[in-house]
Parts: sequence; structure tokens; C-alpha cells
Amino acid sequence: MSTPTNSRAAKRKKKRFYLVLTSMTILALAVGLVLTALQDNISLFLDPTELKERQIAEGQRIRLGGLVAEESFKKDDDGLTYHFDITDGAETVSVVYKGSLPDLFREGQGVVVEGQVGGPGIFHASEVLAKHDENYMPKEVVDSLKKRGVFRHAEEEESI
Repeated sequence: MSTPTNSRAAKRKKKRFYLVLTSMTILALAVGLVLTALQDNISLFLDPTELKERQIAEGQRIRLGGLVAEESFKKDDDGLTYHFDITDGAETVSVVYKGSLPDLFREGQGVVVEGQVGGPGIFHASEVLAKHDENYMPKEVVDSLKKRGVFRHAEEEESI
């Protein structure tokens, strides 16, 4: 026969178990909702070679980084639409951007653009980030360019 104290202890353990279970369920739901809400704001970082290898779906938001290809910069007659290519030395992606470019934007310099993949080889940028001095370039861009043997640090260029 069970005593009343054993019965009370079992009831307390059962209540505690359900409280923990309910708390964990609520926490899992909250995390799920946050991740779902942030999904549109999460953007991958890729270089042109990775973009072509992964075959990202049209309309997906990503960050694309590399060097602005030499002699690729063109400005439309409206004065606000720009066309340029981003390269990592192996592949090149054409970028279309409408807005004002950073003052330090120029051909041969590191750049990161954020936007959506358009048709094959086309990227529609909504934001352009250019490096702000001779020694800064986003780590992901540097790593990608080094991996492809294209990156040369500003100090290395001065000694050549």
C-alpha cells in the first residue's frame, strides 16, 4: 500500500515533469518563430565561383564579394543605374545596381554587394560596400581570393 507522502511526492514529480516539458516546448516554438522571421534577412556570402557552382535560385538574397573587374564599369543615362562585373579570378558575375556608389568604389578594388540573383550570370544589387582603406577587405573576400590565387595585399603591391 502506498503512503500519502509517497503519493504527494509522485504528484510533485509529475507536475515538475509537465512544467519542464511545457517550458521546453514553448522555447522550441519561440526559437522556430525567430528563425522563420529572420530567414528573409539571412544572406549567404559567396564569391562568383561559388555562386555558379551552387546554382542559387533566382530571387534568393545573398552577399557576393570579389574584385570589381577592370574595364567593366558602365553608367546608364539616368545617372543612377550602374553595371559592373565582380570577379574572383576564375569566374565573373555581372552586377546591376541602382543608387549611389560609395566614394571608394573603383575597378580593381574589393567590393561586397548584397542583393538578389537574377538570370544566369546576373546579380541585382540593393547595396554596395566598398573597402574603406588600402588594408581593409572583408575576411570572406580575402579568403576566397587567396584560395584562387588572386589576392595581393596592398603592402605586397608597393614592393613590386
